Amino acid sequence: MGHSASNREQVIDTMIGLTRLSSLHRAIVAGHDSMELYLALRRRGFVRVATTATCRIPKQQHAVGLITGQNSLAAIEAALAQISQFLSRSAAIAVLIDSRESGVCLKVRTRLEQMGFRIEAGVRCQQGLVLSAYRQGFTQMEIAA
Repeated sequence: MGHSASNREQVIDTMIGLTRLSSLHRAIVAGHDSMELYLALRRRGFVRVATTATCRIPKQQHAVGLITGQNSLAAIEAALAQISQFLSRSAAIAVLIDSRESGVCLKVRTRLEQMGFRIEAGVRCQQGLVLSAYRQGFTQMEIAA
């Protein structure tokens, strides 16, 4: 149990670092382990965090999105679709990719880019790869589209 707990902590530390999450940011979490991630962030003093289940009204009010869990490509894409409406126009996002399916990382990168995110980093953890991206100037892209 302790080993998987330390792996989870490593993923959380990585996500916080990559998205530059501070206690002032509003963050939204999604994915298979979202409640676990939510509780872990609350224990660390991040009080402005919600899950897509607890935050009913998607108003693009969150600066950071975090997606975690044992996810297939379909599950990650579903979580991205769910979380995207909660994220602000200049949001940061971190996605844990721990799937063994081939090409999942590339497909997730492509999906994030289609959503207006620019990939910033990928960090390997014990539990998989944490991919981070930022959305900047999304309003211009929406107008141009």
